[in-house]
Amino acid sequence: MTASEIHDPLVPEGVARPPPDEEVPTESARRRRVGPIVAVAMFAGLAVAAGLVAAPFVPLRENVITGVVLLGFSVGWALLAALTMRWSDQPQEWAFVPAAFMAASGGVLLVSSETTVPGVLDWVWPPVLLALVIWMVTRAHRQLRSRSRRLVLYPVFAALILASVGGGYQTVRATVDAQANPMVGQLVDVGGHGLHLRCTGSGSPTVVLEPGLGEISSIFAWVEPAVAQDTRVCVYDRAGRGWSESGAGPQDGVQIATDLHALLDNAQIPGPYVLAGHSFGGLYVLAFADRFPEDVAGLVLLDSTAPKSSSDNAGSYSTLSRAGAVLPTLARVGGSRLVCFSSYGSLPRQARDEERAMCATARQVHSAVDEFIQSPTAMAQANALNDLGGKPLAVITAANGHDAKWFAAQDNLATLSTNTVHRVISGATHASLLEAQDDADAATRAIRDVVASARTHQPLPPS
Repeated sequence: MTASEIHDPLVPEGVARPPPDEEVPTESARRRRVGPIVAVAMFAGLAVAAGLVAAPFVPLRENVITGVVLLGFSVGWALLAALTMRWSDQPQEWAFVPAAFMAASGGVLLVSSETTVPGVLDWVWPPVLLALVIWMVTRAHRQLRSRSRRLVLYPVFAALILASVGGGYQTVRATVDAQANPMVGQLVDVGGHGLHLRCTGSGSPTVVLEPGLGEISSIFAWVEPAVAQDTRVCVYDRAGRGWSESGAGPQDGVQIATDLHALLDNAQIPGPYVLAGHSFGGLYVLAFADRFPEDVAGLVLLDSTAPKSSSDNAGSYSTLSRAGAVLPTLARVGGSRLVCFSSYGSLPRQARDEERAMCATARQVHSAVDEFIQSPTAMAQANALNDLGGKPLAVITAANGHDAKWFAAQDNLATLSTNTVHRVISGATHASLLEAQDDADAATRAIRDVVASARTHQPLPPS
């Protein structure tokens, strides 16, 4: 007789005994499993969302990135419902509801165009999400008897509530900001989209100011009126930035230079021009000078990003670009306001308010991310310019916040012309060259010197 055939007095006649190598989970064991299941499900959802964002086949567009994040989170909620129903005595069927909601929302975003993300949806999703989270909290409180409710789910619920409240505040505040900061200047069509342009002063050559990455025309608030005392000066916003409309296609150096040339031509502002670019704006004025040399009277590079070959650091830019693709989504829930509203304090009040209002919008963040994605291409395009001849060129470098490699690159920029000057501004930083009035005076002086040299055909003063 085998061991399996020995009668167990605790097992009623006619009831099959389980094989000795199989265990039947006790009620307490099944109950203990619910905590790890909750943690694993939530972590899995986060991991799937992060994996989809990092996947190279996922396009770096706001609607797509937001859509795949929601799909990833929906996996976590679906796992919570399915696994607790199968492996615990506390089934959380209610989790199928947020799973379905996030999957449906993500699917809608994936099949939508990028322009459908803002607008009506910004007013709808915050209250809908808040109502859903309140319902989820009630269900979890009633049906989940585990510390994981407090340790795992409640923090998740808190994050969702913050997102809904932040999204609602962002939508309302953006509407108020738009009314408080109307466009001053004109919107000029450049072929499918309009660019904001504002010109003041009189005289020639006309100075054109090019903001840096993520900035709008208001960043030149100290420089613009000072230069306008000597000549005509124009500031503008690139596509998708400030008061300008979004453009189609990638915003690399050639596209930005082409847009700027069409803007000046359609606005009937004759050249040649003195172009002054700050930071990434330096790349764009270099690309302009390479593409339209006959329309350039001189250049001013204000702590400019240096041109490079397209292969330099391309991998690191690609990685950072993919990570930065989530920033417009974070801006849509109010995340960028925390940064923007502690910045630009040294600008004049009106310009500060305009910068803060525009900086906080998802549209502005999206535009900055798109330019950053195209930066290796823009650097290579700017690198094509290797000779300005005798046209005046002023290279202005901030003394603080840079390493030796940056200063060497600035020295190299100064070799593009035979009529050049390179000034290092003591005490200045990359941002303060425009934001702080004293440091902005150095930028203004450089622009005035280049204008005077272009007018008189005399060499630039050395200091």
